[in-house]
Amino acid sequence: MVDVLLMHALLKAMPNTAALLVIGDVDQLPSVGPGQVLADMITSGVIPVVRLTEVFRQAAKSQIIVNAHRINEGVFPDLRRPESESDFYFVEADDPEAAVPRIVELVKTRIPRRFGLDPIRDIQVLCPMNRGGVGARSLNIELQAALNPAGERKVERFGWVFASGDKVMQIENDYDKEVYNGDIGYVADVDPDDGELTASFDGRSVIYGSGELDTLVPAYAVTIHKSQGSEYPAVVIPMLTQHYAMLQRNLLYTGITRGKRLVVLVGQKKAVAIAVRNVSGRRRWSKLREWLTVSMGAPELSERRRPAAIADRPRGDSGEVKKSSR
Repeated sequence: MVDVLLMHALLKAMPNTAALLVIGDVDQLPSVGPGQVLADMITSGVIPVVRLTEVFRQAAKSQIIVNAHRINEGVFPDLRRPESESDFYFVEADDPEAAVPRIVELVKTRIPRRFGLDPIRDIQVLCPMNRGGVGARSLNIELQAALNPAGERKVERFGWVFASGDKVMQIENDYDKEVYNGDIGYVADVDPDDGELTASFDGRSVIYGSGELDTLVPAYAVTIHKSQGSEYPAVVIPMLTQHYAMLQRNLLYTGITRGKRLVVLVGQKKAVAIAVRNVSGRRRWSKLREWLTVSMGAPELSERRRPAAIADRPRGDSGEVKKSSR
């Protein structure tokens, strides 16, 4: 999602004769940065909006898409055990102590064996938050030990252990190295003597000195917020009441729509129900909607070409949808 600062920079760089077409999903989590640009543009009422709402027959075969629509509409998803092959599953776990080993087993054994996916490169665990027994930090430790246990050749720095083959994430922008916040790579080699490592990002090798390793974290499990804008062949999402503060409809919806081929929820139906019902979130005050309403109605601006916004609900990449005008 684009925040107000990035949108401001984009619009300043555009010539007055240009047209702007905005495509996005307003029902996902808002941008990490300030504002809620797409939502404010839509609710201002002064920009033409088209919503894509109808699921075609082919897309309706995907339970990922069907359940994403149900969640978006405030309806409890279908968590029943499927009678045949499906792309959406629910594995019950009553507490974190039961959930953690089930998540590890799913990622390490069950999903790769049944769906032929690589446990490190194809399967991503998405957590509502970092903290807690089923938070991203704790699960990274468990998954790293199960999927890529470090031998003697390793680098330990800032509370993490890195070894060849580890999945890692860059957590801040580094313009010199050309790696950016949220980029996922894989450790190609480590130098225990110098405390350095080499990671591969989309086939490009990047060297990290020992003092730069605070910008890398293991990425077997990441937060749903960090996953925005990304997709994965399979996602596993822990849903427990331990994460009560973060259980919101747009968070669950965003997590589910990250999965292209498979989504597995692990946890409690009660936690899923809490998330589906909770639409409160934190309201963002940017004044953009009010400014749009005033400026777009001003006589001196009435002749300018107005940008169009399209809100794609719920997925533009996993199934066709039919256009309906508003």
